[in-house]
Amino acid sequence: MTSLIAPIVSLLAGVALLLLGHGLLTTLLTLRGVAEGYSTGLIGIMMSGYFGGYLIGTWLAPPLIRRVGHIRTFAFYAALAAIAVLLHVMIVNPWVWIALRVVYGIALVTLYMVIESWLNAQVSGDKRGQVFAIYMVVNLGALALAQQLLAIDSPMVFTLFGLAGIFICSALMPITLTRQAQPAQPETPHTDLLQLARVAPLPLMAAGLSGLALAGFWGLAPVYASESGFDASGVGLMMSLTILGGAVLQWPIGRFSDTHDRRLVLLWVVALAALLSAGLTFLTAGPLLLAGMFLWGGLAFSIYSISVALMVDQLHPDEILAGSSGLLLANGFGAAFGPVTAGGLMTLMGPKALPLFFAVSLGVLALYAWYRSRRVSDLISEPHGHFTPMLRTSHTVLELMPDTPETEHHTAEPVYGSGQS
Repeated sequence: MTSLIAPIVSLLAGVALLLLGHGLLTTLLTLRGVAEGYSTGLIGIMMSGYFGGYLIGTWLAPPLIRRVGHIRTFAFYAALAAIAVLLHVMIVNPWVWIALRVVYGIALVTLYMVIESWLNAQVSGDKRGQVFAIYMVVNLGALALAQQLLAIDSPMVFTLFGLAGIFICSALMPITLTRQAQPAQPETPHTDLLQLARVAPLPLMAAGLSGLALAGFWGLAPVYASESGFDASGVGLMMSLTILGGAVLQWPIGRFSDTHDRRLVLLWVVALAALLSAGLTFLTAGPLLLAGMFLWGGLAFSIYSISVALMVDQLHPDEILAGSSGLLLANGFGAAFGPVTAGGLMTLMGPKALPLFFAVSLGVLALYAWYRSRRVSDLISEPHGHFTPMLRTSHTVLELMPDTPETEHHTAEPVYGSGQS
C-alpha cells in the first residue's frame, strides 16, 4: 500500500485540502443565505449556478490544460476559486453570489480534472481500481470532515469563509511542489447521448435523476436541517452522517449488485430511497432524522455508481469511457436543475418539500426501473462489470475505473451496439 500511495501522496493531499474548503463552503453559503433572509428558491438558484458552472468548465478546461500545463492551470483556478470564496463574504448580494457560484463551479471541475488526469498518468493499469478506491475515500472523508468545521464560528462572520479560502489555497502547495512529471492531457471522449439513450436508457435515466436528487441535497439540505430544528453544529452533523452513509453503505450494496440482477438491485435501492424520503417528511430534528439521513445517503449515493456498473454491463469495452462520460453529462444536467427545483418547492411548501422532492424524483426513477425490468428483455455483455463506489467529479476519473479499457482504446468512437437496458 505504501508503494502504491507514495507516488501520488501529493495529489491526494491536494484534493483533500481542496475538498475540505469546498465542503465547508457549500454548506456555509446555504446557512449564511438563510441567515440573510434569502428565500429557499433564491438559495436554490445560487446552488444551481455552481452546477451550471461545473458543466461549462467541463468544456473549457481541457484546452487550457493542453495550452499551459497542469500546474499552471491548477494554480490559476485555485486562485480563482479562493477569490470567489472571499468575494462571497465581501459582497453579500444574492445576484452577485449566483455569478460567483458559476465561476466557482468552472474552477472546481477544472481542479478535479487536473488532479484526476495526473492520477491516471501515475498509475499502471493493474492498480487503477485500488487507486480509484483510495481517491474516493479521500473525497468522501474530506467532505464529511468539512461539515464539522461549521462548529468553529458563526456563518455571519468572516472566520469560516476565510478558512475555506485557506484550505483551497493550501491545495496549491502539494501540487506545485510535486516532482512528478506533468502528464499529457487526454482527449475528451466523444459522447452521443441520443445513441446512448437508445442502447442504455435505464443507466442514463438513473444518472440524470440521481443528479437531480443529490444536487437538491447538496444545495438545500442545510436549509432543511436548519428549519427542522438543528443548530449550526447539528446541520454539520446531519450532513456528515449522510455523506458517511454514502461512503459506508455503498460497499455492501455494490457487492450485492455484482452477484444479482443489477437492474433489480437498482430498482430496490431506488424504491427504498423513495420510501425513506417520504418517511423523512414526518421527522423533526433528533436521532431518528439523523439515522434516516444516514440510511438515505447510503441508498442515494449508490444510485450513480450502480448506473455506471449497469452501463458497463451493456457496452463493449471500447465504448465504456464514452458511455461513462455520457452518464456524467446526464448527471450534471440533472444536478443543474436539482437545487432550483427543490428551492422553489421549499419556498411554496416549507422544509418538508425537500424530502418530498427526493421521494418524487426517485419514485419516478423506481417506476421507470420497474417498467424496464418487467417489459424489456435486456442484452447484457460479458464479462459483467464490477460495482465501484464513486462520486461525480470529472470525466478524467473514469479512466481509473477497473472496467475502463486501457489507454490505447480511449480514442475509439462509441458504437453502442452491445446491448440494451
